[in-house]
Amino acid sequence: MRVGIVGCGNIAGNHVTAFRAADTEVVACCDVDAGRAAAFAARHGIPSSVTSVDALLDPGVDVVSVCTPHPTHEAVVTAAAARGAHVLCEKPIAIDLAAAGRMTAACDAAGVTLGVLFQRRFWPAAQRIRAAIDDGTLGTPFLGHATVLLHRDPSYYTADPWRGTWATDGGGVLTTQAVHNIDLLQWFMGDCVEVTAAHTTVKHPIEVEDTAVATLRFASGGLATLAASTALTPGLGTRVLVTGPGGTAGLAEYPEGSEGVNDVWAVPGAESVRSPFGTGLTSDIPLSAINGSLAPFHTLQIADYVDAIRAGREPAVTGREATKSLAVLTALYASAKSGRPEPVPSSKENRP
Repeated sequence: MRVGIVGCGNIAGNHVTAFRAADTEVVACCDVDAGRAAAFAARHGIPSSVTSVDALLDPGVDVVSVCTPHPTHEAVVTAAAARGAHVLCEKPIAIDLAAAGRMTAACDAAGVTLGVLFQRRFWPAAQRIRAAIDDGTLGTPFLGHATVLLHRDPSYYTADPWRGTWATDGGGVLTTQAVHNIDLLQWFMGDCVEVTAAHTTVKHPIEVEDTAVATLRFASGGLATLAASTALTPGLGTRVLVTGPGGTAGLAEYPEGSEGVNDVWAVPGAESVRSPFGTGLTSDIPLSAINGSLAPFHTLQIADYVDAIRAGREPAVTGREATKSLAVLTALYASAKSGRPEPVPSSKENRP
């Protein structure tokens, strides 16, 4: 299986490592910046670097891994599908639902597999919660809570010209950071049907939000809250907490990029608690270190994706599954703009 990497930025190195661990061959990389592509190829021992997706696909690439800015995902995915290549795309799948619908339709029509990276689902602690919901230990959660309390230096937004604008980033803390926790909430609690949200920008030199709050209502009747920001100093990590008829389970990530742990497991007869803060607060760590810490879970998800292609099955996170968190994001931004509750578009509404 021959793999090409599109986009040679911060997260692309994790993809190279993960695909090689899955017994595939990374044969080319692509970036609109020729120098960055060449440097990335040299650093990772990749035979070819190019500046267009067509050039990447010409030698016969079987899988394209998409690590480009959010609004460009559609063009890369549809181009790869048209050439018969399977596609794995970084989150979020797109910045609007129509684009996500076209992406899934293009891959369906071409008979190729579309997967989307949500590697935090592969934490053992996250898998434990999902299993406890499925086997009835927790049952269907009726109450949830997610906090995303992170630090970003202003240089994070100024280092890349596409960051921090609606047109080229698609959103702020909700789209880029909290989407992982939104994905976990809806994975645990089921389809989200309505949200109420507000957001603001309190610290960073950006036009998108760096701080947001929301309430979410689910088809099951469950409710959840969300608070997210990249304006904290120091950051306090992330947490998802869900309560079902059988008890409560927590999932904490501290410092950011660390493997999530079940900081609370409040199930009668199996109670346990641990502090994710250990002996105290840590200094904020560089983005490169955060990404590096997530690499083992990229490896687990990409192993699942490669196995899905070889076995002819769906991967753990399909394009349609990833569209669920995008639908929640769409409703959150709509609510923040309208000042009232907004429905979450259903997946059927988003199909071309």
